[in-house]
Amino acid sequence: MKKSFLSLSITAALIAGSIPAFGGTASAETMDDLKNKQNDIQQERENVGGEISSKNKNIEKVISKQEEITAQIKELDAEIAETNNAIEKVSGEIDDTNAHIEELREEIETLKKKIAERTALLEERARAIQISGGDVSYMDVLLGAESFSDFIDRFSAVNTLVDADRQIMEEQRNDQEALEQKEAEVKDQLASLESKKAELDGLKSSLSAQKEDKKGLVAELEAQQASLEEEKSKLEDKDSELKELESEVADSIVAEQERLAELARQKELERQAEEKRQREAAAAAAAAEEKAAAERAAAEKAAQEAAAQEASASQTSTAPSQSSQSTPSPAPAPAAKPAPKPAPSAGAWTTPAFGRTTSEFGYDILNGKPRIHYGIDVAASQGTSIVSAASGYVVKASSGYNGGYGQMVIVTHSINGKTFTTVYAHLSSIGVSNGQYLEKGQYIGGMGNTGYSFGSHLHFELHEGSWNASKSNAVNPRKYISF
Repeated sequence: MKKSFLSLSITAALIAGSIPAFGGTASAETMDDLKNKQNDIQQERENVGGEISSKNKNIEKVISKQEEITAQIKELDAEIAETNNAIEKVSGEIDDTNAHIEELREEIETLKKKIAERTALLEERARAIQISGGDVSYMDVLLGAESFSDFIDRFSAVNTLVDADRQIMEEQRNDQEALEQKEAEVKDQLASLESKKAELDGLKSSLSAQKEDKKGLVAELEAQQASLEEEKSKLEDKDSELKELESEVADSIVAEQERLAELARQKELERQAEEKRQREAAAAAAAAEEKAAAERAAAEKAAQEAAAQEASASQTSTAPSQSSQSTPSPAPAPAAKPAPKPAPSAGAWTTPAFGRTTSEFGYDILNGKPRIHYGIDVAASQGTSIVSAASGYVVKASSGYNGGYGQMVIVTHSINGKTFTTVYAHLSSIGVSNGQYLEKGQYIGGMGNTGYSFGSHLHFELHEGSWNASKSNAVNPRKYISF
């Protein structure tokens, strides 16, 4: 990674220039220098951002191509799975056919054995007939009976022999037919088996071709991924430089925030001291007025009593007719004025902008991706007035991209001894400058759509403490402000 000498010079100067100096106010030269250095770094960040954007487009093209290749691989995987299923099915059919052929062969052997046994039996019968002297007529056997019961016995024996011979011949004929049928079936099964084996060979050949196609696509995908990794590596090198510069800028902003936060704290103390002085002065004036009123009332009362005594003495020395004249009643003493009440406070915070709240603080979805949203978004028409949420000093008033904030203002506040920082982003215009003191509700700028934005809105952040790049001090603005 190669960093320009300009970047190092700017960063070093920025760090040196941002060391806190808790004076009464920041010099204009210091604030202008700091702003110029920030603008230089922001310009460099925008240049790097342009390179990153260009590389991101190239990566998006590669990713799009990868998605096409991945889709083709998935199609091949589906075809391979179907081929494997077909192979398994044909292999199963071949196994079933082989098993059936074996069963048929066993049955054929059994039939052959039965036929051979019957053939042997028939041959034995034939030999027995030849040995007995030739043909023996069943009629001769019956007519040779010596009695009727002997005739019946001989008739039963002849019937048994005839039935046995008939059964043997019938079984012999059936088994012979079954043998011929099973041998024909075995022949058909063997032919089917050969056909299935040929189909299996074709499927395996197709599977091999599909696997080769997949292998080629995977190799292409891996090559593109390697290219993508190289692009990402270069991008990460640039991003590393960008983050380093951003961190240094963030450190300088934090240092400036601390300086201005101290100014805001001193300003708050001065305001509180002035309010206390005014309250004490008002109380003293009220007490003095009350005392003066009491003294005036006492003097008037004493004067009235003296006048009454003088009138009484005068009446005693004058004619009795005058005694009937009524004595005027003393005038009532004026009521004491109450001490003035302190002016009611409208609160330390106010809403920075009016509009429609489009995004809350916390987890949400932006462009289909989850993120942590460190503020509240308020949408309204471009140019809508944005005001300071509380009194404080401007830490940063900057145009440019600003890491996605666009034109932005950062203000630090000291409220009840505690430091707060507010951020106003995506402004269309800026009406304040670095180091300027703002009253609560004072105009900051106009609502806009600058930076990483998708419509006119205010992105407002509130931090308990200083702002930092990791947003570790960010809190939900609704904790203090109503929207």
